[in-house]
Amino acid sequence: MNRRAPIIAGAVLLVALLAVFLLVLPKISEVGETEDRLQETQDQEIDLAAQLKALEDARAGAPETELEIAAIDAQVPQTADLPRLFRELQGAADRAAVDFFSFTPGTPVPNLTGSYSTIASQITVSGGYFAIDQFLFLLETLQRAAKVTTLAVTPAGGEGTTTTSTSNLQLQITVEFYTTDSSAGPGSIPGPTEGVTTTGV
Repeated sequence: MNRRAPIIAGAVLLVALLAVFLLVLPKISEVGETEDRLQETQDQEIDLAAQLKALEDARAGAPETELEIAAIDAQVPQTADLPRLFRELQGAADRAAVDFFSFTPGTPVPNLTGSYSTIASQITVSGGYFAIDQFLFLLETLQRAAKVTTLAVTPAGGEGTTTTSTSNLQLQITVEFYTTDSSAGPGSIPGPTEGVTTTGV
C-alpha cells in the first residue's frame, strides 16, 4: 500500500477547498451583488416609467390646467387693477340699465397671513326694482371674485320718503374684492393702485 496516497488525497482536498474559497465564493458574492444591482435597476425603471406616465398626463392636461389658472387669475388678479374693475362694474350697470351708478374702492388691506389683499368697496346704484335685481345678478356672476358684506335697499328719495313704490330704489352695498398682491396700494410693488371715487350715469 502506498503511504503517500493519504497525503496526496489530503493535498488535493486542501487545494479544492482553497479553490472554493479563492475562486468560487467570490464569484457567488459577485453574482449576489449583480442580482441586487439588477433589482435596483428594475425598481428604478418602474419608478421612471411611473414618472414618465405622470409627465405625459400632465402634458395632456396642460391646456385645461392653463385655462383653470387663467380663470383664477381673473377672479383674484395679481394687482388691484382698479381701472379694469371699474369698467367691469360700469358694464354691469349699463347692462342692468340702472339710472345711477357709483363705485368707491377702498385701500387694499393685506390679510393676516399676507397671502392676499382685500379691497372693501362701496357701490351705490339706483333705478327700478328689476334693474337693481339684474345688477345684483351681474355682480354675482362678475368675472372678478366679489363678496357682498352689507346690503341696504331704500326708496331713491331717501330714508324719510314715505312712498311704497318700487319704481325708484337705491341700493347701497359694501363689496370685497381681492388681489394676490399683498403689498397692493399706493407705492406698492408691482405698482401703485390708487383708488378714486368714480361716478357714472
